[in-house]
Amino acid sequence: MPRRHLRMTGAADCSLGAALRALRTELDLPAAFPPEVLAEAEQAARDPDLSAHEDATDLPFLTIDPPASTDLDQAMHLERRGHGYRVHYAIADVAAYLRPGGALDAEAHRRVTTLYFPDDRIPLHPAVLSEGAASLLPGETRPAALWRIDLDSDGRAVATDVRRALVRSRAKLDYAGVQRQIDAGTAEEPLALLRDIGRLRAEQELARGGISLDVPEQEIVEHDGSYGLAYRATLPAEAWNAQISLLTGMAAARLMADTGTGILRTLPIAPDGAVARLRRSAHALRIDWPHHVPYAEVVRSLDPRKGNHAAFLQECTTLLRGAGYTAFENGALPDPAAHAAVADLYTHCTAPLRRLVDRYASELCLAATGGTEPPEWVREALPALPKEMAEGTRRAGTVERACVDLVEAALLEGRVGELFDAYVIDVQERDPLVGTVHLRDPAVVGRIEGGTAPLPLGEPLRVRLTRAGPAARTVLFAPA
Repeated sequence: MPRRHLRMTGAADCSLGAALRALRTELDLPAAFPPEVLAEAEQAARDPDLSAHEDATDLPFLTIDPPASTDLDQAMHLERRGHGYRVHYAIADVAAYLRPGGALDAEAHRRVTTLYFPDDRIPLHPAVLSEGAASLLPGETRPAALWRIDLDSDGRAVATDVRRALVRSRAKLDYAGVQRQIDAGTAEEPLALLRDIGRLRAEQELARGGISLDVPEQEIVEHDGSYGLAYRATLPAEAWNAQISLLTGMAAARLMADTGTGILRTLPIAPDGAVARLRRSAHALRIDWPHHVPYAEVVRSLDPRKGNHAAFLQECTTLLRGAGYTAFENGALPDPAAHAAVADLYTHCTAPLRRLVDRYASELCLAATGGTEPPEWVREALPALPKEMAEGTRRAGTVERACVDLVEAALLEGRVGELFDAYVIDVQERDPLVGTVHLRDPAVVGRIEGGTAPLPLGEPLRVRLTRAGPAARTVLFAPA
């Protein structure tokens, strides 16, 4: 089943809370940080290593994140440069706080990623760092890996530099507010340029055959004193912001490739059978996909607010299966080295507060631009990082799927036997009586089975809820 994202809005105190807490216990996830880790984090917060950081606090950075976020990894400042642009992108310098081989470092390797629940999260680092001393909070001077990427008038990167610096964010913005300012024409130039640069980078993405999927998120919303599920289409500002992160990840991967040591985020090209199956899904969902039109161009034309388009976007995520991390040394690039969805070399380097590998990617890039060898602690950890990240990513996926299943089951409790309108978005090739349906209302994506005729892929279908409730942990439908 395609992966889904889930956010909770105003529902932290609802009856789902107890079930979600039980789920955290059942999955045997990291609990509170050990005392020695907290003690080391407190000390690091008071005394970070700032010996190699230049002063870049004159640049008026801003951050763009969900409103409630306090673990702020990135801050940006955009400006015109001749006929092109200059992107300043500050990434939290976690290495300024962590002692290699210390208790804090070991705990990060145990956790690997921040785990997100609809009502809470299990952080990679203690809050005193991830939401405090290392976070790029407004009005605070913070150590960062400061990227400077120059673009030409078409948005192509022409020069890259990264160095350690002290930065200060001037404003903490959220996506909805940014969208309103840009649409109203009231955004100052450093923010208004996000649209210009984001669009140019999206055009570059299309030209190289890359693709960004605008998959609607499931969101728990309050409604008449109870809670329900709805789909939330992402805002253009979120896509523009993502293009800045992609730009930096591509620049970092190129630096690593040029110096012969690094770790890449890789994704093989989807096999012909998977693409052919996606074409059949497009036909069934009445998505126009002429044979001469590239896949990326089709996806770019979709409107996630339309039911059949949203269903096809969910199907498109199947082409992203197989992504992983690949380390290399001595100039021996892996094969394949590229990320098929990015259509270029790419690495994760912009979220070190939430993802272990990004701290190492920053160090490798800082060494590359500084003309020095990577630190020994980075080289020693490099061979094991792909396996660590694979396990951490698998655990995060398990959490995500379990949360979505639980929330759907809990919110549909008491409605077993009711009929719903749905789209059939997936049918198992080996058993066409089994598949996945995408309900129009409420916003549920669930398994369907029990019919007597093959499921009509891409067609609307009336379905009956046959299983739901916290005890079931999943929902199940049958053709009506």
